[in-house]
Amino acid sequence: MDEMIAYCGLNCNDCKAFKATQEKDFEWKKQIAEHWTKELRVKFEPEEVDCNGCKSNMISGWCRRICKIRPCAQEKNVKTCAHCDNYLCSMLKAFLSTEDPTAKENLQKIRETL
Repeated sequence: MDEMIAYCGLNCNDCKAFKATQEKDFEWKKQIAEHWTKELRVKFEPEEVDCNGCKSNMISGWCRRICKIRPCAQEKNVKTCAHCDNYLCSMLKAFLSTEDPTAKENLQKIRETL
């Protein structure tokens, strides 16, 4: 499967919520919802794990309720944060400092092609 790079640089194909949705694995979605609930102290139901990727119409409850990058990128109408005139803004820097380093690598590769 081709890479599905989210606005923030993460690869949606590597996301557990995306994988559990594609595999239609309710038990896995239940575990993910429990983990999010515990970690974020916000109640999530297994149905809120359903996600077809950041740029689809069906995104997870985490992305819908917690993520601030996606709505910003959509408002600015950019393909990814790498395409933004304000690339590496404070919000993106904070996100990338806590996430998988491949997100930043993906965005940097995209920037190199622009």
